[in-house]
Amino acid sequence: MKRPTPLYLCLVLLLSLILFRCGRAPEDIKIGVIQAQTGMYAGFGTGGLFGIKAAAEDINRLGGVDVGGKRMPVRLIIVDNESDPNKAGLLAQNLVVRDNVAFILSGDEPPPMHPAISTVCDRYEIPYITSVGPFEPWVAMRNETDTKWPYTWATGLFAIATPPVAPDFRAGKPGYTVNDYWVDVLRRYGDEVGKKVAVFASDDSDGIGWYRGLSQMLKPNGFEPMGYDKNLGLLPTETTDFSSVINEWKAGNAQVLWGNCPAPFFGALWKQCHTLGFKPKMVSISRAPLFYQDIKSWGGDLPLGVCVEIWWDPSITEYQGIGDTTPASLVERWKKETSQPINPAVGPGYRAFQVLMDAISRAKSIEGEKVNEALASTDLMTLGHRVKFDENHFNRSPLYYGQWQKTDSPEGWKLEVIYSKHEFVPETSEPLFPIPY
Repeated sequence: MKRPTPLYLCLVLLLSLILFRCGRAPEDIKIGVIQAQTGMYAGFGTGGLFGIKAAAEDINRLGGVDVGGKRMPVRLIIVDNESDPNKAGLLAQNLVVRDNVAFILSGDEPPPMHPAISTVCDRYEIPYITSVGPFEPWVAMRNETDTKWPYTWATGLFAIATPPVAPDFRAGKPGYTVNDYWVDVLRRYGDEVGKKVAVFASDDSDGIGWYRGLSQMLKPNGFEPMGYDKNLGLLPTETTDFSSVINEWKAGNAQVLWGNCPAPFFGALWKQCHTLGFKPKMVSISRAPLFYQDIKSWGGDLPLGVCVEIWWDPSITEYQGIGDTTPASLVERWKKETSQPINPAVGPGYRAFQVLMDAISRAKSIEGEKVNEALASTDLMTLGHRVKFDENHFNRSPLYYGQWQKTDSPEGWKLEVIYSKHEFVPETSEPLFPIPY
């Protein structure tokens, strides 16, 4: 049998390559996702990652994102930061250099998780779209940098006490700061709780911002943050024995507990409060009680009556997803996959992805600089409210006030909306006051 000539082999190879290129799938857009799937911020990460993946499924169901008239599918490359801010920068570096991602995304996570990622994205001019709050600690970190992170865009969340100002469309409207709710509720029950408030926080950058902000909110409203002059409640994140602080609160007859910290930190503190007989009538804690899996881990009835701000809820019908996805349908997908009650982080995760897709479509490009320019002019109704960035690359989300209450459901607990300043967010329950220990 005659052996094929080299020319024949070359022609066969060339024909195979042509057929392969004609028949292959359209080029996709690689997007890196850095999100906690383990560690103390896994509640944030579990919901945020679900929202991002759901949005990617929705856009790919349409054939991909429209880039100058061409549909391009997206591919997510997901990594776990393990709730460790020291690992986030290396993960971002690897995503850019090794995996050649065009963009980086995350859903909501506290401020300390973002600086290293933002620094890497500046270096490589890669847009980073995330969700972070509150405004004060995030902007403080941003202003400490030389660059102020021009490639980082925070699609949410809210401020502790800094109101939106003109020309922001939210200027003059209530319900965008913690102050709008926490102080109002405190005033409502002021005669029954007295003037002394136990304020505490973990001493990470998020907690420090909250400790200062909460204490400064109290004084002009006639309430006293106990021991503020000596940082009584500002505690190292590794603290395990809270007895000395709790005993001072108890001796001072504080009937209100305000704070901010990770969920395991508050779980340990709250158990010791009960053991030592410190049972305030009102408890408002940020960060720690946001997610069902976190409050469930405290055990027993410890979640009962604990209040927290809420920044996403599926009851809001005016929010718009990709295709026919609505807040309610997204939560149904979540429940079907996880068999858990709503995780409010799914909305911010979905929203971050939507904002990126919108910017790519308007830029008609996946070049980092062009998409970054488009992000600056974003004005989009998303599955997490309208997104329009201010000069700090920050977008404010509407806020409402929730409380963990017992239910007859298999889960046993629900974060009810007990106070809302927004017509489009209905209240779902009356508040429990005082907490029925």
